[in-house]
Amino acid sequence: MSDVILELKNIKKWFPVRRNLSQMIKGEQQYVKAVDGVSLQIKRGEIFGLIGESGCGKTTTGKLIMKLMDPTDGQIIFNGEDVTYLNKEELGKYKRNVQMIFQDPYASMNPRFKAVDVLTEPLEIHGLGANRAEREELATKALEEVKLTPPEDFLGRYAHMLSGGQRQRLATARTLILSPDFIVADEPVSMIDLSTRAEILQMMKEVQEHMGLTYLYITHDLSTARYFTDRIAVMYLGKIVEMGNAD
Repeated sequence: MSDVILELKNIKKWFPVRRNLSQMIKGEQQYVKAVDGVSLQIKRGEIFGLIGESGCGKTTTGKLIMKLMDPTDGQIIFNGEDVTYLNKEELGKYKRNVQMIFQDPYASMNPRFKAVDVLTEPLEIHGLGANRAEREELATKALEEVKLTPPEDFLGRYAHMLSGGQRQRLATARTLILSPDFIVADEPVSMIDLSTRAEILQMMKEVQEHMGLTYLYITHDLSTARYFTDRIAVMYLGKIVEMGNAD
């Protein structure tokens, strides 16, 4: 098996700009080049940092990897297979292996769901767990993995009843419950108090080592990237402008 788990080959995502009358008559079209020819390789088991200022295209890159949008051009290779365009069945299998931790965990959760429902919903969607009891047992183990303990104190809580750090732990547990190979972590600590950030990153690193995960860590914060990642790529105006070891 190759040591490269994910490869982007000249990936692009251009968004068309609304045209004025003159441009329509002339047949002209301008684009916002959010991602413009990005190529990189992420090795199995590493934490790869993608850093850049707001609007540089790093989150769009993460969404392309997550198949939340299709690229304008280029290829996405995962575990040696071209996953640039997938049918419904292939997409379901892919999303079991590739999960995302969002910047705002509260916005990514149904406010009517208790923590146990947040965790068991992905299992139900993917047809995992023989019954409700088995899915709840997996939910309990996921909470233990992210150190929300004792799990019984958290399973019945709604997201608004949790602190920012606890919500991010719950969001991490939700990604882990499907046993993915690859996690896109998009600014996972940017909305958390400074005092809690190091704890969350340390928890994520321990989980990564224990489960043999690969992370793409997207951030604008160089200090957390240097602390948390193995390698870093710097993105500017849709392009990778620099790449190297975090240290």
